[in-house]
Amino acid sequence: MPRRNVSLTDRSNRVPDVTVDFWLIKLMAVTMGETAADYLAVNLGLGLTVTSLIMAAILALALALQFSTKRYVPWIYWMAVVLISVVGTLFTDNLVDNFGVPLEVTTALCIIALVATFVIWQQLERTLSIHTIYTDRREAFYWSAILFTFALGTAAGDLIAEKLGLGYFTTAMLFAGVIGLIAMAYYAGRMNAILAFWLAYIFTRPLGASLGDLLSQPAEYGGLGFGTIYTSSIFLCAIVGIVAYMTATSATKEDASAATD
Repeated sequence: MPRRNVSLTDRSNRVPDVTVDFWLIKLMAVTMGETAADYLAVNLGLGLTVTSLIMAAILALALALQFSTKRYVPWIYWMAVVLISVVGTLFTDNLVDNFGVPLEVTTALCIIALVATFVIWQQLERTLSIHTIYTDRREAFYWSAILFTFALGTAAGDLIAEKLGLGYFTTAMLFAGVIGLIAMAYYAGRMNAILAFWLAYIFTRPLGASLGDLLSQPAEYGGLGFGTIYTSSIFLCAIVGIVAYMTATSATKEDASAATD
């Protein structure tokens, strides 16, 4: 019997569908990334360099597992998102604190890196759609883009909240307003779906980073003073709960699909 040619549409997409659950857990993951990075580096006393090396190694293992599955597995995927959120925060913190790069320059460098990733991705794959992450190369571009969005979000959030002095709450509301405008443009049919997704994805990072700082930072620095331990723990528990729900829902859908085949 001759082998049937396998097209891209026959393969499993390796990332989740864009749903309310997706945006909720993504926002919590990026918020936790901000507070967890601070907790590990400052509260535990590991220091920025040691924390960065440890988290980068753990992220590498998580991404290796993610790439090896060749499909979307909720707990593996979201574990990678949480870890890359932490590493993205540490990436920016290293540039600013260890290497003395100003926030303005760090923000610009992250924008350049992100735009370059999208341009090369588009040139090679002819699409930036997250609904067609079927190959290792596309998935590599996908995770690279996510890393730079997280690093950019940390830099942009800190630049506006701290350097420009708007404060964490005002900065969070500013980015929430931008996301609202993107949603309105998309649902009004005036914005391309792929462009709307990536813009919303980019701006949820500084929103989450600002919320994380608002909750965890002491009152004298403009925060609510909950601390990094409690803030990180609350969001981690919420993420675990939602991922467990996603896993159960995914298993139910697979069983139903198998029963109809």
